[in-house]
Amino acid sequence: MHSSGVSKHFRPCGLDQLFLLPPSLQEWLPQDHLARFIADIMDELDMSAVYTEYERNDGRGLAAYHPLMVTRLLLYGYCIGVTSSRRIERATYDDLAFRYLATDQHPDHDTIANFRSQHLKALASLFVQALRLCQKAGLVKLGNVAIDGTKILANASTRRSVPYQKLKEREQYWKETVDRLLADAQQADEEENRRYGVGQPADPLPANLAHAKSRLAAIREAKEALEQEAKEQLEALEKVSPPAPEERASAKRGSRIADR
Repeated sequence: MHSSGVSKHFRPCGLDQLFLLPPSLQEWLPQDHLARFIADIMDELDMSAVYTEYERNDGRGLAAYHPLMVTRLLLYGYCIGVTSSRRIERATYDDLAFRYLATDQHPDHDTIANFRSQHLKALASLFVQALRLCQKAGLVKLGNVAIDGTKILANASTRRSVPYQKLKEREQYWKETVDRLLADAQQADEEENRRYGVGQPADPLPANLAHAKSRLAAIREAKEALEQEAKEQLEALEKVSPPAPEERASAKRGSRIADR
């Protein structure tokens, strides 16, 4: 039990509080948050190649997660350096920006990785579209990704050729940047599949700690075991030689983990 004698000095922090988040997604993030910009950018991109692929496979299986939502997650994740599908899955629970972009849905990491693999060419095109639109809108960086990392060749033959050369270099830079992001994502997923096993989450809690009731029982059992160990250590110490008063007090404190 926790002492409540000084609780009036603190703001409430009970985990059973209701409505910790506003009911509207639009109130979850500040207006200037990158995730909002990603969402607005995605609404302007041509998703037809992805939708066409879904139409070919229509009528099979359960309703799929919306391609727009998954693509938002991938673009935002890759732009801020989160390339692992397992980390993106976890972020839809842990990170408010990902949760906002996912509209409080939680596709698992296999769904995310399979979506990337199945629509790799279309995603590469979409992400280049996004960078092109960002550059035209005046954005210098999209998360960790520099929008314009190109340089004009010093020996451009004429002033007229410079804009065309710049455009070609930009497009090539964007394509290489997107290819690298997608390759990094694939590599991250492959490494984690080897580490955790295909389809397995990253660092899952043991079964007895994964659910509230059994977790609380295990924590209390561990607490009692620690108290018993401290008590036994104190008794063993006293049999060897009576401890000094300060040693006795320290040992007794170790045997009482419960609140005073």
